Amino acid sequence: MTERLAKSKFVNRLFEAFIPLTAWIIITLPLWLSPFHPALVAYFIIAFDLYFFYKSAQTTSFAAISYQKILETNKINFRKKIKNSDIETIKHFVIIPNYEEPINKLESTINNLIANDYPSEKIFLVLAFEKREETANNKARSIESKYKNKFAEIFYFYHELQPNEVEGKASNQSYAAKKIDDYVENKHWDRKEILFTICDADSHLPANFFSYLTYQYLKDDDRLYHFYWAPVLLYNNFWQLPLFVRIQATLSSIVRLAFLSYKNNLIQISTYSTNLWLLKKINFWDVDIIPEDWHIYLQAFFTFGEKIKTMPLYTIVNGDAVYSGQILKTLASRYEQEKRWAWGVTDVAYALKKFFLTPHIDSFLKLKKIFFIIETHLLWPVSFFVLTISASIPPLINPVFKRTVLGFLLPQLSGLILTLSSAMLIAYVILDIKLRQKVKQTTTIASLPILIVQWYLLPIVSFILSSLPALEAHTRLLLGKKIKYKVTKKI
Repeated sequence: MTERLAKSKFVNRLFEAFIPLTAWIIITLPLWLSPFHPALVAYFIIAFDLYFFYKSAQTTSFAAISYQKILETNKINFRKKIKNSDIETIKHFVIIPNYEEPINKLESTINNLIANDYPSEKIFLVLAFEKREETANNKARSIESKYKNKFAEIFYFYHELQPNEVEGKASNQSYAAKKIDDYVENKHWDRKEILFTICDADSHLPANFFSYLTYQYLKDDDRLYHFYWAPVLLYNNFWQLPLFVRIQATLSSIVRLAFLSYKNNLIQISTYSTNLWLLKKINFWDVDIIPEDWHIYLQAFFTFGEKIKTMPLYTIVNGDAVYSGQILKTLASRYEQEKRWAWGVTDVAYALKKFFLTPHIDSFLKLKKIFFIIETHLLWPVSFFVLTISASIPPLINPVFKRTVLGFLLPQLSGLILTLSSAMLIAYVILDIKLRQKVKQTTTIASLPILIVQWYLLPIVSFILSSLPALEAHTRLLLGKKIKYKVTKKI
């Protein structure tokens, strides 16, 4: 495929439709294929169930490994390991992109930065506001008054949306980062010694974060091509959450913990760090996209190839799950947040297009990366339907198949594999309790029964707050109907 063809609108729409269309084909496959080839449907369902069991076991083992490494790393005093000269050399800029965030949330995150074991007067705070927010100036003045002597410098930027931009973190923090790049240029500082940490407005960085990050960066021979990430666990407001959202927050936290041990497939989420030199080389974040964390990784990957990696930081960033104060509003906000995350399926089209536009990168390496992205986004909307409904459809639609051994055994085999997969939840409950202890979210004996019983609601929660919003995102992309970035409240 030529570069011209790869850039055509038709090919781009074809790439965009690929995963959403595949998702719908898989979901509906038992309905349209069972009348003709029910055995093929049965084998597909059994294979999918076994694959899901494998993925469940992998997530459980990786989460346990990550947790053990966090315990081991927590014993290391990184502040003692870095020298004063290192602190003078490496400059940390913390960018907090925000829009209509409560001032108390911002202050809580800023207070957490000050409490770090790294001298806060060596940290530059960057508050990336949106110009359209009416209260942004008042927040900036309040923060300036309260924290003006706590950091090396505090910057306030007010991003005004341009015609070629999409609302969201990407366009906001790209604007702020470019402003800081100008500042660094005027200071004649080396971009290779400037570390940016993208920090959500509710992300509480661990007390040793900057010492740990500085140490890891300096001892990393390929640091210029690396992102650094610690899992963002959604435990800040755990006991405030409605039951459904609490289950989803727990599951998301365990999965993120498991990601930490993904090695070459690790890609950062939400709150992460990298150096200014790399950001400058890839022209910062693309401003016409919504999900920016995986996308910035892909921007770098399709520029520099296998050098680009996300390096794990074995510590915990504690964040808020969605909470609007009312159950129905919270559920609606959580649905919108999941839909926004699932809109990351747009990265598949981006990666497929880049495959043909980057001949300098090994094709096999690109295919491996693309397959991982496809796998992640395809399993999201289809898993619930294949695991819970599909096995019962072939015998219903095709009565002849029902009388065969395979037709009789299919629902039972599927149920057995799913039950074995569900056994992994025992490990999730244990890890959940231990992780919350680490972030001072205690578990009383009285709350233990509900923490166990709540998992019986997982199929309902997975459908309403995971598969359904993901399927809507995919369907919108298939039909060419873009979503808008909606801020999800966290009070």
